[in-house]
Amino acid sequence: MSFQLPNLPYAYDALEPHIDARTMEIHHTKHHNGYTTKLNGAIAGTDLEGKSIEDILSNLDMSNMAVRNNGGGYFNHCLYWEVMSPDGGGSPEGALASAINAAFGSFNGFKDAFSTAAAGRFGSGWAWLCVHKGGKVEVCSTANQDNSLMPGVGCGGHPILGIDVWEHAYYLHYQNRRPDYIEAFFNVINWEKVAEQFEAHK
Repeated sequence: MSFQLPNLPYAYDALEPHIDARTMEIHHTKHHNGYTTKLNGAIAGTDLEGKSIEDILSNLDMSNMAVRNNGGGYFNHCLYWEVMSPDGGGSPEGALASAINAAFGSFNGFKDAFSTAAAGRFGSGWAWLCVHKGGKVEVCSTANQDNSLMPGVGCGGHPILGIDVWEHAYYLHYQNRRPDYIEAFFNVINWEKVAEQFEAHK
């Protein structure tokens, strides 16, 4: 069973003005599609074929750069599209909100921590909100296409929200103004989907 490029749950222009249609189209059809194709090539004929992406990444030989980079790229982007919505923004509710308040003091405390992690990631990478078994949440960042499922990356738990801070995610619209892109991202976060991820993995 090979991995498939998922369809976006909204049109390429649906997140405007926060994320432009051209960036979304290139990001999905070129970058994510490329990771998907190369991941399938990297696992073809190996014992990884047929396993879930979470299983592959959680038990990854980190020296296998083809699977590390392309498997991470596949998983990370699948989550990224899911946790955005044209009806997004606002703040979380319920158990997720309680977990965020417990970890960061307030939603604004979380926003500051997440924004700092995203802005402070040197070069290409991601910032994450992750949940650990038991429901504790933390913010961290990883380089390139790494994520917290992988062994030894310096942060743990299951990613439930991620922002892509590779330049291809924002450069056409924001150029070198990464903080502006990060601020805009909060207007499209689908907190219902993040809460579903939280409940599934806590």
